[in-house]
Amino acid sequence: MANSAAFSERADVSGLISDAVKVLNTANAVEKAHSALAAADRWRNGRYGSSHASALPPDVPARPTKPVLSDPKDVPKRRLGSPEGQIALVHAIAHIELNAIDLAWDMIARFGHAAITELKLGDAFLADWVKVGEEESQHFLYLNQRLDELGSYYGATLAHDGLWDAAQATKDDVLARLSIVPMVLEARGLDVNPNMAKRLRKAGDTVTADILDLIYQEEIGHVKIGSFWFHKICEIRGLSAKTTFESNLRNYFKGQLKPPFNNEARELAGLPLEYYDRSDQKRSKASDLN
Repeated sequence: MANSAAFSERADVSGLISDAVKVLNTANAVEKAHSALAAADRWRNGRYGSSHASALPPDVPARPTKPVLSDPKDVPKRRLGSPEGQIALVHAIAHIELNAIDLAWDMIARFGHAAITELKLGDAFLADWVKVGEEESQHFLYLNQRLDELGSYYGATLAHDGLWDAAQATKDDVLARLSIVPMVLEARGLDVNPNMAKRLRKAGDTVTADILDLIYQEEIGHVKIGSFWFHKICEIRGLSAKTTFESNLRNYFKGQLKPPFNNEARELAGLPLEYYDRSDQKRSKASDLN
């Protein structure tokens, strides 16, 4: 996916992983985002010293004391008819983007060495996830600033930790992680984002809508990166991509993939229709019974 020549000629995996772990261990949300941007800059420009401390990613990334993590049903509703509902929506998306920062850098910290030494993926794998981690950090900072403009702040309302639950469940298997995080959870954002932006514009909030439009375009690229490396690793390991994806869905995803799907965005992101849309299969089975 990535043009690794735009990054380092030789992957400095230990330096990058050390930076990734630093991002994961940074609790303050704004500092975490800026730490990620600094890490991306160091990687891109090869600004590493001669030695790096070995580091392992934490099972759970450091987080600020607020927002308090709660059951999803207790999180404030995102109704746009009131300032409180508008803030709740922006806060919820900011929380997703903060999780996305950790998910991108955990991909590097947890699977970076194996990507280089075992799978022989080279700089391109690392460069792609640096790009994702950098853009997710920018997304969070845009939304954090928007919360300030709305008279609020990140941490002002409750949030939940569903995204990181998926990360913990897939921490030992790169194919499971790629299946569930970018190809299922982040792909869901492609389905709902355009409608949210439309609702915000209708409510008169073009500023937040413009931020969501930017996030939407870049998230297509993030899902595409996840899908590309999932299929590439399946090919290297001699696995059927479709069978592997379906197995990971059964083993690691709680719930079902439910329409409506943004087929156009999913196609741009390299997600095969048959991976998530079962309607043709159902119609085929029904016709067989008749």
